[in-house]
Amino acid sequence: MRITLERSNLLKSLNHVHRVVERRNTIPILSNVLLRSDGASLDMKATDLDLEITEATPAQVEQAGATTVPAHLLYDIVRKLSDGSEVALATNADGSSMTVTSGRSKFSLQCLPQSDFPDLTAGSFSHTFRLKATDLKMLIDRTQFAISTEETRYYLNGIFIHTIESNGALKLRAVATDGHRLARADVEAPSGSEGMPGIIIPRKTVGELQKLVDNPELVVTVEVSDAKIRFTIGSIVLTSKLIDGTFPDYQRVIPTNNDKELKIDCQSFAQAVDRVSTISSERGRAVKLALGEGQLTLTVNNPDSGSATEELAVGYDNDPLEIGFNAKYLLDITSQLSGTEAVFMLADPGSPTLVRDLAGDDALYVLMPMRV
Repeated sequence: MRITLERSNLLKSLNHVHRVVERRNTIPILSNVLLRSDGASLDMKATDLDLEITEATPAQVEQAGATTVPAHLLYDIVRKLSDGSEVALATNADGSSMTVTSGRSKFSLQCLPQSDFPDLTAGSFSHTFRLKATDLKMLIDRTQFAISTEETRYYLNGIFIHTIESNGALKLRAVATDGHRLARADVEAPSGSEGMPGIIIPRKTVGELQKLVDNPELVVTVEVSDAKIRFTIGSIVLTSKLIDGTFPDYQRVIPTNNDKELKIDCQSFAQAVDRVSTISSERGRAVKLALGEGQLTLTVNNPDSGSATEELAVGYDNDPLEIGFNAKYLLDITSQLSGTEAVFMLADPGSPTLVRDLAGDDALYVLMPMRV
């Protein structure tokens, strides 16, 4: 294999694919990226056996071929080369090493045979649809923070995506929960998604996707089967296994009879929560909300370091109520709200609270209270 390509193109593609590769691997080949040159492009592939990413980048191909080299090492080398330079990649006669040459810099990397590189065979997909990158990004951004990190409840370690009838229209819905909070977001269901199986996309896949859908102009092709999902984003193809489990019936935990309405200004509320929570202990970051007519008092008591209170003018004209929440969870939710105002629907100090954006965003949040 002998090819030449622009450093910027090579770096951009390596930046996308190398992130999938785990730093510590018991199987040596999984530390490598597969490089295959053909025609006028270099195809790269990386995998951790659950997630696979491929990307094609333009290249001048003198001699076609394929090999695998350490992914993080190649990325670090290319990252440190000078801007605007050209990079030449060439394997030696027996394919045991590859030289990376740019200007006066020359590196030699150990290769492993491309025939050993695993292929995440996808099989056939039952449903295919196209989704605007902005819609996919919205679904991920609004729900990702609520994904559980508790490995024992593995079926909560991802975002649950499914289609559902809502107010007479078919919606594509994303839901995530960790048992303490729940986030739900809807977009109009794209043509082809009707009747697709409900799927759970793993947390790592969600994190990679979030970085790849940063161009609002793009349209993403999504292919779904019971066990795998594939996203085609421009020249990038991301294939992932799905979490094999049953997502709980989240509809049951969304309260419908909360009658106490609290309207807040998102920014001033978030800043106030952030200020008073400075004093809270790391372990139990509880902040108490005391509601009275037109006023909200935020209080934090920490026996080790002291206390803090702050008052806010709010829209509230119901019975006085005191309720406690985890300050970090409140901040996570307010950072997702796209409008300037939000509404909290409350019932009592022991029941879940519903949070909605007044901007009419198709997202809602459920938050379990804390004892304070």
